[in-house]
Amino acid sequence: MTTSDIEKATPKPTNEEHETVTHKDLMQIFWRSFTLEASWNFERQQHMGYAFAMAPLLNKLYKHDKKKKTEAAERSLEFFNSSPPLTPFIMGIAASMEEKNANTDDDFDTHGITAIKTALMGPLAGIGDSLFWGTLLVIAIGIGTSFAAQGNIMGPILFLLIFNIPNFLLRYLGVTKGYQIGAKLLGNIQNSGIMATLMHAATVVGLVVIGGMSGSMVSVKVAGQVGQGKAITTIQSMLDSILPNMLSLAVVFLIYWLLKKGVKTSYLLLGIFIFGIIAAFFGILKV
Repeated sequence: MTTSDIEKATPKPTNEEHETVTHKDLMQIFWRSFTLEASWNFERQQHMGYAFAMAPLLNKLYKHDKKKKTEAAERSLEFFNSSPPLTPFIMGIAASMEEKNANTDDDFDTHGITAIKTALMGPLAGIGDSLFWGTLLVIAIGIGTSFAAQGNIMGPILFLLIFNIPNFLLRYLGVTKGYQIGAKLLGNIQNSGIMATLMHAATVVGLVVIGGMSGSMVSVKVAGQVGQGKAITTIQSMLDSILPNMLSLAVVFLIYWLLKKGVKTSYLLLGIFIFGIIAAFFGILKV
């Protein structure tokens, strides 16, 4: 008996034997998605975290087909980099496509799975970074810091809640809705131009918030005064009459310029720390 005869004699799985993606499987992806950047590297960046999140589902879908299982694992270990809060949406779409591949014949084009991942990484990274790192994180830090500066215990609590509730919610909805709707929705969004509008709006909101924080939370005040008797005027009040928080704004722009020049953040923090101590010691700046 030849190998082909054995394959012909082997019964094909029926519809009842098909492996399907359940809510429990999606929840495994949801929880494992939080480790996306635990093994980040410069070669393939988030690929190990992505593969770790998809591993239980791939083991289930391809438990009867070692070849397809190996190919699916290799697909998961390809280069991947996107915004972590929105990554479960990509994983949900990939899960629906892997399920179809596992339960169909060899005519399924698995290159489409990689293509969908590649197409989604960039746009969702832009949206996620603008919404979470450029907007939500800044708002959470601003509110939390304002409470903490007054000695209120609600400062760190509000920071964690404001940032993490949308994070958890978006991850959950992303993996469940991503599995349900597949890749069709993203194509409609891109064609309609909504994605570009969302990215622009999120960027504007983030810049507004950062601008407000620069004026209210960056404090740079000059010591010293001029004049005699009742005519004494502080140098800081003179600067404020020209433009309130002028020095604070100047420092923000200086730090931004240095960052654009490639100066490391650690060097900037150390420089600010040393300059602040020296300037306060010699009475140049107010403490």
